[in-house]
Amino acid sequence: MNKEKPLDHIGWDLWRASHAWKKLFTEGMVKRGHGWFAEARGNLIHLIGPAGARQGDIVQKSQLTKQAVQQFIDELEEDGIVSRHPDPSDARARMIKFTAKGLRALEDANAVKRELETSYARLLGKSELGRLKATLDKIIKAGH
Repeated sequence: MNKEKPLDHIGWDLWRASHAWKKLFTEGMVKRGHGWFAEARGNLIHLIGPAGARQGDIVQKSQLTKQAVQQFIDELEEDGIVSRHPDPSDARARMIKFTAKGLRALEDANAVKRELETSYARLLGKSELGRLKATLDKIIKAGH
C-alpha cells in the first residue's frame, strides 16, 4: 500500500476556497429565513435560473438521479419556492420556475453574495480581489 502523503495542489486550494464561500453563503441564507438552502435541495437552485429550467436538464446538470431531483423539486414546490409548468416546446417535459417566494429568496441570495464580496474586498483590497477574479476566470475558461 502506498503511504505517500497526498499531494497538496491547487485543486485542493480551489475546493477549500469554494467550500468556505459556500458555507458563509449558506449561513447568510439561513439567517434570512431560507433554511432549505442548507439542505441538499438547495443545491438545485443555481440550476434553475431566473427564467426557469426543464426538469430533465436539471437532472442532467445536477448529476443526480431522476428520482432524487423529483423529490427535491417536490419539496421545493411544497414549500412554495418553485412551481411546475408545461414546457411549450415539448408536451412531455415540465418547466420548473420560481414562484414569487422563490424570486424573493434569489434577491436575498444576491444580497448575501454582495456582502461576501464586500468582506473579501476588505480582506484582500479591491485591486487584489479584481486580480483574483480575473485569474479565476482564466482557470474557468481553460477548463471548458
